[in-house]
Amino acid sequence: MRKLLSDYSLSELENIVAEEFDEPKYRAKQIMRHVVEYDCFDEYTDIPKSLRAKLGENYVDKALREKTRVTASDGAVRYLFETQNGDLIESVFLPHAYGNSVCVSCQVGCGMGCTFCASGYYGFKRNLSAGEILSQALYIARDRKADGGVNKLVMMGSGEPLANYDNTLKFLRLVNSPDGLNIGMRSVSVSTCGLPDGIRALIADDIACTLSLSLHAATDIKRKQIMRVAERYSVIRLVDALKEYFDKTGRRVIIEYILIDGFNNTDEDIIALKNLLKGLCCHVNLIPLNPTDNCAMKPPSKKQSYAFCDKLNGTGISCSVRRSMGSDVAGACGQLKNRNIAK
Repeated sequence: MRKLLSDYSLSELENIVAEEFDEPKYRAKQIMRHVVEYDCFDEYTDIPKSLRAKLGENYVDKALREKTRVTASDGAVRYLFETQNGDLIESVFLPHAYGNSVCVSCQVGCGMGCTFCASGYYGFKRNLSAGEILSQALYIARDRKADGGVNKLVMMGSGEPLANYDNTLKFLRLVNSPDGLNIGMRSVSVSTCGLPDGIRALIADDIACTLSLSLHAATDIKRKQIMRVAERYSVIRLVDALKEYFDKTGRRVIIEYILIDGFNNTDEDIIALKNLLKGLCCHVNLIPLNPTDNCAMKPPSKKQSYAFCDKLNGTGISCSVRRSMGSDVAGACGQLKNRNIAK
């Protein structure tokens, strides 16, 4: 099976062109430029035809092809991609006044089993390679070039990034590389359901991106009702890992908190959040639940959401209600894929 060019760093491409094709190393920089532009081999016009032919015999120029897309009234665009082996994955383009973001998936399906999330409805199939994750951003950057391209990246699509750690790490380094998309770590967010060993691995590997924890409940009892990962790791253990991350990187962490009406939006939950997050440099993103096809839980009203936010701010915990985008076109992760499969 042919390998993906997007899986390789510049230094790795230099070794490939020199050792595999007996070409000068400067060809690697030309190839990398085309990879970042998401060009097909026919567009590698500054490279000899003989080398293009060899590349085509052994490597794939484009890891993904677009299967369909839907555009929301707020400008968000959800893409459904098909990988080389026929798997379906989703990505989202999110336009903002301060710069455009792309939310990428890191796995085919998800094995975390969160009850409110559509990503894991069909279970976990496989990890995406670093090049498959990167190609989502490369495709959309090319597709939205007239809109300013891509300025920020969010690993908050389908899958758990820290359960696909090696590929996540390589993706982050490819994104950050001056020869890649050259996006600074401050403009990259990694969201985790809560794998403390993975958080500490980021510390050891000197990654200083924005780290987001999908908390969604401030007590172990409640969290276990909606998140399978809570059976393994307590909220105290997770917050301890986040404190270590802040101490090493100096980066304020983000607490993602989906508001579920009648479940985690009570005054008792505010007290539990205050006690849990005390001493952690963080900001809480309150996210009214985006209803999915197979989940009976409902979001609170807009008034209830902002009342909860005001009360939490009153305790000294920084928080805001996040603006949800794409809700009118199956905005939750996994919904477009699931509906496509159902058809």
